[in-house]
Amino acid sequence: MKYKVGSLFAGMGGIDIAFEKAGAKIVWANEIDKYACITYRLNFPKCMLIEGDIQNINIKELKDIDIITAGFPCQSFSSVGLGGGFNDPRGNLFFEIARIVKVKSPRVIFLENVANLEKHDNGKTFDIIHATLCELGYCIKYHVMNAKDYGKLPQQRNRIYIVAFKNYEDMANFEFPEPIKLNKTAFDFFEKEKMPDKYYLDNHWKKDLIQKTVEENYVYRFTDWGISKGKIGICPTLLAAMGSRFERIPFFKDDYSIRLLTPRECARLQGFPETYIFPNKYEKQIYKQIGNSVAVPVVERIAKNIIKALKKNDQ
Repeated sequence: MKYKVGSLFAGMGGIDIAFEKAGAKIVWANEIDKYACITYRLNFPKCMLIEGDIQNINIKELKDIDIITAGFPCQSFSSVGLGGGFNDPRGNLFFEIARIVKVKSPRVIFLENVANLEKHDNGKTFDIIHATLCELGYCIKYHVMNAKDYGKLPQQRNRIYIVAFKNYEDMANFEFPEPIKLNKTAFDFFEKEKMPDKYYLDNHWKKDLIQKTVEENYVYRFTDWGISKGKIGICPTLLAAMGSRFERIPFFKDDYSIRLLTPRECARLQGFPETYIFPNKYEKQIYKQIGNSVAVPVVERIAKNIIKALKKNDQ
């Protein structure tokens, strides 16, 4: 038996890949971004994808599921964003998840967001989310996890994961996975041969500063305050801003010069399989989708524990 999943804010399908690898079946998905939908359809051709605003979903048309997942918009809660929270329309989209949950009543709700969600507005935002889930009859567990500590991915990516259970016994059977030792560096994920010229920073207007700053074995990116260096062998957090601001794409020194990470390398640092298909165009949009996505191995480990907890109670 495969537990059925409904995916909200599906993006390019990172959470969906993780749950499929854990043994679940994605029944339907929703995503508003037309470019993300193009990518999603290439990789989930059999899934019913509802393209459009979540606020316009007709719940009666959705098949029953066991699990609802949602990597709901995080920009309004992010420490690098404006931090608008529920004053930002994107923050209010959480209540659309609640609207669907109220009708479909899944056994489990899986939510992913930026780590700052827990502390946003002195904890008031998280308190509202917690109280809403409780009012819907759910008990929750949550944990902040870094991709480099829980997913064997050499990327600095702290995220909060919230798992809500309709049944207390299901929750009692669930535990978040333990940390695992990182045994690779970001450079193990990068191509060794020379990449196309467009990825090199030889003609960048800050060429001299870059050449003086960049050391081997480190990954860098530009911030509003200048060049930022990650920890040795660790890539800085991949951001959705990679798709709109060229300089937000991390860069490093290879055997030829200083270059940007390619979309495929970024996808590897999120744990996407090599078989994952990208469109042959819309490269900026692909960068954005990857930055908006999740650390797949981290979610997969959580998903496996969720399914294990459900199966234990079903025996």
